[in-house]
Formats: sequence, structure tokens, C-alpha cells
Amino acid sequence: MDLTRIDVAMASKPYPVIIGEDVSSRLGTLLDEVGFPARRVLVSSPRVWRLHGTRVGGALGAQASVLVPDGERSKHLRTVLRIYDGLIAAGADRGWGLVAVGGGVVGDMAGFAAATWLRGIAVAHVPTTLVAQVDSAIGGKTGVNLREGKNLVGAFHQPSAVLVDPGVLGTLNTREYRAGLYEVLKYAMACSAALFERLDRDADAIARRQAAAIRPVVEDCCRTKAAIVAADEREGGPRRVLNFGHTAGHAFEAVTRYGRFRHGEAVAYGMLVAVDVSRRRGRLDAATQDAFARLLFRFGDLPPIGDLAAADLVAAMAHDKKIVDGRLHFVLPTGIGQVEIVNDVSADELRAALVAVGCGE
Repeated sequence: MDLTRIDVAMASKPYPVIIGEDVSSRLGTLLDEVGFPARRVLVSSPRVWRLHGTRVGGALGAQASVLVPDGERSKHLRTVLRIYDGLIAAGADRGWGLVAVGGGVVGDMAGFAAATWLRGIAVAHVPTTLVAQVDSAIGGKTGVNLREGKNLVGAFHQPSAVLVDPGVLGTLNTREYRAGLYEVLKYAMACSAALFERLDRDADAIARRQAAAIRPVVEDCCRTKAAIVAADEREGGPRRVLNFGHTAGHAFEAVTRYGRFRHGEAVAYGMLVAVDVSRRRGRLDAATQDAFARLLFRFGDLPPIGDLAAADLVAAMAHDKKIVDGRLHFVLPTGIGQVEIVNDVSADELRAALVAVGCGE
């Protein structure tokens, strides 16, 4: 099997990201090879299990499994309690490991459960959505939502391995896949002009999920994420560039109670907001703003937002976890593949940008 291995050179805990078609049919062997605990509890969702359970379950050979609901509305402490219940029923001790099979929500909750069960056990991620494969499964962020905001309760807990099978992306519905492409575009605009050019050149093939087009994109994003988180494990500096689009994006999710947007869709709107703020400040030219928007919408339309009030979204950003000493840190693009982090974006600037991208006053 043709595998790509990307090492996340984390000072606290280095680990591999292993990418290849049919990785999911060799999970047990690959986890054995990286020294993952032999006693395992699998955490997934009913939807993912229907699609991949037979193959994954047979390959993994877990001692127990826990199925939890996915989707942002299920990403709360009550769902994590169900994972704890499964660990108790299995008799899991500190020599056990959790294996998360699913999208970002399943991964975040399973990672948080692993971080807090007996003060920390091993976790491995088998991401089944594009968002999770290129972003959330790598870097050790775990957490759950509160009513007041997204990921307000969480911990950094690095996985022992991330096993990525691009072949499973064919089971995603169109909307979920597109949501992942917006997250890929985040990497391009924030970190890599070369990736932006690749997306622009191969947009049609990528949208059709052609393996020869999508796997290099997944690998590019994983390499970028691995390098950034290795340099800044706890988001004290360079890692903050990956929050591009997330400040306003999380607000879109929060004000709609996590029921309207896929995460990537909310991030897409958040990026459009950040691009507009940067252009109004004179930090980004109009031609680059237009190029970004054209590429984003080549992947598909976004849900309507005309009924959302800009003032409500600005208020939601006041609860963002990226606030430090009372100031909201905001990632603004200054060119393709270039961003800056500022802490002086005003409420008026945000309202103007939100209205410009389609929100109501």
C-alpha cells in the first residue's frame, strides 16, 4: 500500500500522520506499528458506523465501542459523559487507548474524553471528513461547546497517531465535502500561495473528488498543519494564523445554535469577513479580495445569512476564546499566503464587513 508519513515533531509528543487509500482497512496493524495500546475503545457515530463500521471494526479489533451523536449541537459535556460510561463499562485503565473514527466533532469529544479520563490516556484519530483530515485531527485541540460559545471547554491532548484515508471522502455528501474545501482554502490563503494556485488550477477535479487531485491537497494541508503545531503547540504564536476565518465563523455557528452551518461553511463566511476588513484597512488590494471570493464560490454556494443581524454576531465574538486581556485577536490576510494578527479590529469594522458579506444590520 502506498503510504505517506508526515511526522509531527512536537516537543512534548511527536507522532505520525499516515496517509493512504485503504488505511482504514489496516488500522490495527498501523496502530501496533506506532506502539499504540493494544486495549482499545473505539468512539464513532451511528452515521459513520453505518458507512465504515464493518471494515473499520474488523481492522481495529477494539475491546469495546461507543457510538455518540455527531454534529455541533451534540458537542457538549453530556455527550462526553456517554464516552466515560463506555470506558467504565470496558474497565479501561491508563493502559488503554481511545480510537476516534469520524469527523471533527467526534474527534474533539473523544480527544477531550481521552485527555480527562484518569487524567489522560492515549488517543488516535481516524478522520472521515475532509475538515478533520486536513485540520482538526492534527494538533491536539480537544473540547466541547457551551451555549455561550464554541470550544470554551477543552484541553490540548496530542494524539499518538492520525490515520488518514482519502478514499472515505467519497461517502461524504456534497455539502459536507464542500465544507472541507473551505477549510482547505483557509490554508491556502493564510499559509501557501502554491496551494492557492493548485486549488485554482485543479478546482474542478478537486470538486469531483478525483483521487489524483485531492490526495496531494490533503498531504499539503497536513504538512502545513504539522509544521505549524510543532512550532507552537499551545497556540501562543505562529499557530494563531490557523484561526483565519474562525473568529467570525464561530460567531455564525453560535448565533444559529450550531444548527444552520457546517463548520467549514461558517469559516468560509468568517474568511470573507476578514478579507473585507483587511481590504477596507488598505492591507489587501481589491483584486486579491476578488480572486479569493471567486475561488471560494467555485466550490459552491453558502447558506443564506440575510436574516442574521450583524450586531448579534459582533456580540457573539465578545465570547470568543481568542480574547486575551480583553482584546480580540483577529487574523487578517495581507496577500495570498500571508496574514497578520491584530488586536484592534473595532465593532464598527466588523459590522460593516458582516453587512458587506450579506448579513442584515
